[in-house]
Amino acid sequence: MGCKICSSSAQFANILKIMKITVTGGTGFIGNYVVEELLRKDLDVIVIGKNIQKAKNKYWFSKVEFIESDINKMPTDDIMHKIASSDKLIHLAWSGLPNYKELFHFEENLLPQYFFLKKLTQLGLADITITGTCLEYGMRNGCLTTDMLSDPQNPYSLAKDTLRKFLQQLQLTTPFYLKWIRLFYMYGKGQSENSILSQLDKALLENEPVFNMSGGEQLRDYMSVEMVAENIVLAALTDETNKLENCCSGKPISIRSLVENHLRTKEQSIQLNLGYYAYPQYEPMAFWGDVDDNSNQ
Repeated sequence: MGCKICSSSAQFANILKIMKITVTGGTGFIGNYVVEELLRKDLDVIVIGKNIQKAKNKYWFSKVEFIESDINKMPTDDIMHKIASSDKLIHLAWSGLPNYKELFHFEENLLPQYFFLKKLTQLGLADITITGTCLEYGMRNGCLTTDMLSDPQNPYSLAKDTLRKFLQQLQLTTPFYLKWIRLFYMYGKGQSENSILSQLDKALLENEPVFNMSGGEQLRDYMSVEMVAENIVLAALTDETNKLENCCSGKPISIRSLVENHLRTKEQSIQLNLGYYAYPQYEPMAFWGDVDDNSNQ
């Protein structure tokens, strides 16, 4: 008699092999790792991106079907039908980050994104995973749980939160599954040159005597980008569910400790000029996510 668990695992593996996943924003920091994670699972992957030259620099370019298109300008009908024929969509694309306070997030991004996704659901796409942001919680301090009402306080988080609410209303007339993944903070190879660890690495490379930073007392929730990608893919591959999820470690760490730990890992040192920059006004001083509180909508 065969092993029931082994048979189920083999059957699941076979399902994954024939599954087609489309990823928007696949050439971005997170998207690159998400595409890699999908390929590790032997999935059929379509990547939508604005810049094919950037995509050609990725090791995975020859392993996926890449389509050059700007979703904010509504792709052609043939591209839309191809995306809609996918089993699942992982939607990561969003222009203009990390300028959180700029009005273009809802003036230029929000409605094109909504109409792009709406048309896909009308064409039959039934399963969408989208990355949101921890900033949807607003200026709350402490542990953030998914049962809290959203309270966005800047244009970026307002646009993201509004997109989620638009899509939930759309679900009332056009059935599809929606997984909304609220990202916290992350680190890893390829991150923005504006991130604090990228700036620190640059200062070290250029043998700067001091590193200017804030007071470093802020508590944040950090996770490696590899783990973030794994969580996004896991959520996407979960069938027949609507989900609001925190993608986080659940372990707060101060910015100063993050910097000091990074220096120890690299076995380097630099004088920290604490208090040089003011604390950001669009973030609370201390917040982190609850990893045990992810819930169905």
